[in-house]
Amino acid sequence: MVFRSILALLALLFAASACSTAHNPPQVSSASGLETLPPQIEREVGPIYTSRTLQAFVSRVGQQVAQQSSLPGPFRFFVLDDPVPNAHAISPGYVFVTRGLLALVNDEAELAAAIGHELGHIEKGHAVKRERVRRDVTDAAINAAVISGSVTVGRSVAHEGLLALRRYSRDQELEADRLGVSYIVRAGYRGDAMTTLIEKLQLQARLEDELMGPTPESDDRSALSTHPGPAQRLLSLRSVEGDRRPGKSGREAYLAAVDGMSVDDSPEEGFVRGPSFLHPTMRLAFTALPDFRLFNAHDGVLGVGRDRSLLYFSCTNEEVPGRLDDWMRNELKPTPTNIQATEIGGAEAAIGSKPRGSDTSLAQIRYVLVRRGTGICYFNLLSDGPDRDRRIEAMTAAVRSFHSLSDAQAATLEPYRLRVVSSAGTTAAALAARMPYRDHQMERLLTLNGVDSPAALMRLAQIKIVQP
Repeated sequence: MVFRSILALLALLFAASACSTAHNPPQVSSASGLETLPPQIEREVGPIYTSRTLQAFVSRVGQQVAQQSSLPGPFRFFVLDDPVPNAHAISPGYVFVTRGLLALVNDEAELAAAIGHELGHIEKGHAVKRERVRRDVTDAAINAAVISGSVTVGRSVAHEGLLALRRYSRDQELEADRLGVSYIVRAGYRGDAMTTLIEKLQLQARLEDELMGPTPESDDRSALSTHPGPAQRLLSLRSVEGDRRPGKSGREAYLAAVDGMSVDDSPEEGFVRGPSFLHPTMRLAFTALPDFRLFNAHDGVLGVGRDRSLLYFSCTNEEVPGRLDDWMRNELKPTPTNIQATEIGGAEAAIGSKPRGSDTSLAQIRYVLVRRGTGICYFNLLSDGPDRDRRIEAMTAAVRSFHSLSDAQAATLEPYRLRVVSSAGTTAAALAARMPYRDHQMERLLTLNGVDSPAALMRLAQIKIVQP
């Protein structure tokens, strides 16, 4: 949610989970033996993770939970090749969990709870109902604007309607939690698995706040959130019948299934390593300022500084004819100022600033273009803090770290993987030191295992860690 909001901000500043319907059956890849997705669905949700063992494990759990619902099915369950914790379902009968969610989950029961929550949404038709309410909000806003003759009145109606829609969506999330508990209890899983799953998501949110600093989206009281916060979900579950009912956990089997799973982006997407981004397939790399956090997405890399400075990087095969500084001067609108031709990583480059005129209170924005083959790679940089002028210069200097990787360098880049190790004969500090991150090693280790202290960690017989 934070990532999406920042992308929206980028669109505004740099500019001069819905459901869909599909009716194509999955296909089977003859090469891997894996069931694959119809192309249009893969374009929407991304590729599946190429582990037959893990896919089969998730499918087995999903089918057990689905059998306890009143849904007719058939259902198909897939692990998406995505390190961001998430789960969602689309029509007709596709349910997805990401690698990122599987890394946080600690046993089979919690996986069942995540799947049960998504099936609860399907059983209640929440996506269709939300879309109907959204259309009603839009129609009401348009009608109000037409009748009153005022766009302002229309916007006011739309604002109130969207707040109501968000509250409505939060109620649906709580309803899906309650239905999910009923499914997993009937399937024989422990009834508190939904609670412990949400507690792990709460720990993950706290870690993200520590890494990035709190944001408005992390406030449970935010009226703009379409999802209730973990605290509200946990409070709601206290009154659910079956929440404390005993049942199977399936921890050992679950840990065996996820052992060795990648916790990184795929090599085709590139790897984030601290403030550095390295792409073994495209053979390129750069390093942002040390305080930046990088987020990798299909269409580019977003960097966020501690002061909320922003960096966006992407590449395109679109050919830019002529000199890059001339192209920037003639094609970008409004025309950048202080355009300079330069060289970055041995390649032609150009740097320009978005005009601010005499208003020095405006954000500093820089555009950086680098020639790469027949296309270009580009950086959009923004700084809006009190130190914006000095900061933008430092960000621009960091961009000059952009360079090509040799075949030998690219060949050494491998994804980080989740490993399950014994707690015997070691300490929490020793395990944290093995985590391949530059900071918050202990906090990351505790969150990965769903505990809040080193002592609680060492009470576990098997512990998840991340290793290169």
